Amino acid sequence: MANIATTYMGLSLSSPVIIGSSGLTSSIDNIKEFAARGAGAVVLKSLFEEQIKYEIAHTSAHDLTANLYPEAQDYIANYSRNHRLSEYLDLIRTAKKEVSIPIIASINCISSEEWVSFAKKIEEAGADALELNVFIMPSDPSFGAEHNEKVYFAILDEVKKLISIPIALKISYYFSGLAKMALKLSWAGAKGLVLFNRFYSPDININTMKVVATNVFSTPEEISTSLRWVAMLSDRVYCDVCASTGVHDSEGLIKQLLAGAKAVQIASTLYKNGFDRIDEMNSGLKAWMEQHGYEKIEDFVGKMSFKKAENPGAYERVQFMKHFAGIE
Repeated sequence: MANIATTYMGLSLSSPVIIGSSGLTSSIDNIKEFAARGAGAVVLKSLFEEQIKYEIAHTSAHDLTANLYPEAQDYIANYSRNHRLSEYLDLIRTAKKEVSIPIIASINCISSEEWVSFAKKIEEAGADALELNVFIMPSDPSFGAEHNEKVYFAILDEVKKLISIPIALKISYYFSGLAKMALKLSWAGAKGLVLFNRFYSPDININTMKVVATNVFSTPEEISTSLRWVAMLSDRVYCDVCASTGVHDSEGLIKQLLAGAKAVQIASTLYKNGFDRIDEMNSGLKAWMEQHGYEKIEDFVGKMSFKKAENPGAYERVQFMKHFAGIE
């Protein structure tokens, strides 16, 4: 029988299917079911930098949210009351007692300020790794790419000083030089790069005149962006690559592994199709491996990466005349 065990950031995974950070991973019952169904690891629902800073501020009687607009202050205050840091640490401790698969903590951050001290508590609670979901919106015209990119390295450097568990960076594709940025992050000590984070997508309700969220869940068609970059970066960076967004079934899983991903993260497909999808993806992967004569994951991971593909230029070309000719 095909062996689908793999490694990611030095962690042993029984399957390359990782449950990505979402509301589903804030429940110990869900985490236990994910493990029972064969998930390789779980990324806990993200804490937010603002939430950590808010609680630190109130503990020290120094309000770090004073410069925020009132609606933001209210939201952070209400969110923090319902998602206390102590509860997050308890979730880590309980999960480590209840399941044997790796538990990866997650923080959504935009700076290297004093919130980073909380990373040590996460490690002490027993987390096997920490995923930093980082995105600096390049919306301020007074700051160039170099200024924004420095923040990523500052965050990584400060957190590395405090913890010894592996650190993954979940990043976006909004870089003027994505390949070089990914390479430099691997040089700087990131043990994993997760491609890519999924953003809040704004829309406008023309009746209520309010900005609302849209496209909350990904679709299988969205796999193309991460697939391209996993293939182009997986054998160029000095860390593991994990694919995220658009992986909804075993076919998507297999594609990302062929491109060079060591693991994939799923969430939207669980909301849409239920937790059975984990079993289906693992069984589909095993069936495909047996059909093609692969005994273990290492036999084919990266077989279709940029360096190994028969036509690597297919990953770089972004405009194909033959696809658009004749379409009016």
